[in-house]
Amino acid sequence: MNMDLALPALAALAHPTRLEAFCLLVRHEPEGLSTGKLVEASGLSQSTFSTHLAVLAKASLVRSEKDGRQIIQRAHIDTLRDLMLFLAKDCCQGRAELCEPLLAELACC
Repeated sequence: MNMDLALPALAALAHPTRLEAFCLLVRHEPEGLSTGKLVEASGLSQSTFSTHLAVLAKASLVRSEKDGRQIIQRAHIDTLRDLMLFLAKDCCQGRAELCEPLLAELACC
């Protein structure tokens, strides 16, 4: 991942509604959630939530899959991984001692 891809992802997650939706989708991997359930969880109108979902999709954080008559939203875990690695590698600048505590914390998840 590079800066041009990291910035839209970070900006998308910098809004409470989008961050909550993304975290909810990550918790429901790999099955995902229907758009209706996400809208219901957000407490927003369908049109307002769709705007937030579009921002997440544009940042490659969420992808949609058609399942019969429903649209299932899924977190794009590869983008999350790439974003986390981008931040850790950039911040640690190859100094393993700086990243080891972070990696240990992530490993226990």
